[in-house]
Amino acid sequence: MGKIEQLQAISPLDGRYADKTQALAPIFSEFGLIKRRLAIETAWLEVLCSGILPDVKAISKSDRSYLQAIAKDFSPNDALEIKTIEHTTNHDVKAVELWLRQKLAAQPVFRSHIELIHFGITSEDINNLASAMQIRDALGMVISPALAGIIIDLESKAQRYAKVPMLARTHGQPATPTTLGKEMKVFEQRLKSSSDRLMAIAIYAKWNGATGNYNALQFAYPEVDWLKISRQFVESLGFTANLLTTQIEPHDWLAAFCNEAGLGGAIMTDLARDMWTYISLGYFRQSIKAGEVGSSTMPHKVNPIDFENAEANFGLAHALLDFLAAKLPISRLQRDLSDSSAQRALGEAFGHFLVGCQSLTKGLAGVSADTSKIAADLENQWAVLGEAVQTLMRRYQVQGAYEAIKNVSRGQSMSQADYQQLIDSLTLPETEKIRLRDLTPQTYLGLAAELARLS
Repeated sequence: MGKIEQLQAISPLDGRYADKTQALAPIFSEFGLIKRRLAIETAWLEVLCSGILPDVKAISKSDRSYLQAIAKDFSPNDALEIKTIEHTTNHDVKAVELWLRQKLAAQPVFRSHIELIHFGITSEDINNLASAMQIRDALGMVISPALAGIIIDLESKAQRYAKVPMLARTHGQPATPTTLGKEMKVFEQRLKSSSDRLMAIAIYAKWNGATGNYNALQFAYPEVDWLKISRQFVESLGFTANLLTTQIEPHDWLAAFCNEAGLGGAIMTDLARDMWTYISLGYFRQSIKAGEVGSSTMPHKVNPIDFENAEANFGLAHALLDFLAAKLPISRLQRDLSDSSAQRALGEAFGHFLVGCQSLTKGLAGVSADTSKIAADLENQWAVLGEAVQTLMRRYQVQGAYEAIKNVSRGQSMSQADYQQLIDSLTLPETEKIRLRDLTPQTYLGLAAELARLS
């Protein structure tokens, strides 16, 4: 798509974000869908011409290569020819079949095999496999690398900042100290776990005819083991065969996939919001790029726009994925076409998800921790040591420990001198008082540094 076409595009994925989503275009575009439909049609024809049918002679190796090349070399101009046929058929899969018939009719060796094109199957057999291919390709070639890049960045930050003490906040209020690295490690682990689950979801597909019973295939060739052949065919394409379906594969796996992808986006939204907050607190500095402007009227501003863009695009992706997860497992009786229409939004969901990943990646790469600011904030929060004091008091069976510390700290400012005076007043063994006097907000970190370095 040229720059002028991008300016005229309705969807930002094809317009403003076209450069960011171009890796998905060969997969989820109409061309990408037609190309995969054709690949399945030719693969099935190759199976039927392999000697499994008692009255059909197996084709040669070179003829099989010719079939494979038709799908491999399929071009946008070929797709336009199919779309022209579709204007007449008003059926997209039938148009692919007719185009392939025309293509093979010109080859003498295939003239006796023409009637085996689209033999015994229904359009949904083609479409469910084509959709499975789109998702597998997008996941493997585009989404997985994008997620891996974010996970690597978070792991790097977890290691780099493992020992950097930082004031934690619960309910937005000062809380028990942590380390910046440990906070990054939490997001790394959450996203890695979600990504692993996403990649582990088995992609199911069906290949069993108009109502899922192999009716036409079984009637035409009752002597052939169609259960075995259909399973082998689906598995040869890299998917798990679902032998028990209606006209459509039920999409349960796809609903699970959408739910997990939505969760991954939610985790990254959470990260984007936390990074936005850390920037507003001054804990992270943003890199400044020559020529960039943060505001049309306020020259001083450096806005966290990458994290904001990430949040918006993950939100859009989540809305689509949430709808698809709820919609796709539901279909009237054998099927209705609402699932087909809904699945066309998968590319849009992937597109916004990818833009979110790219914005988050850019945002993470453009920040560095301001450790002096982080340290200054923590230095002023001696009251957070109240947790350590009251817990140690309870170890020594001091009655009312929690209430006693609450009375001198809740909602009040506490300096280092106030803290030391509190320790002096406690009824505790002197050895424990010494430990408490040595304790500071910077050293009350528990196992945060070790957690940040967990593998």
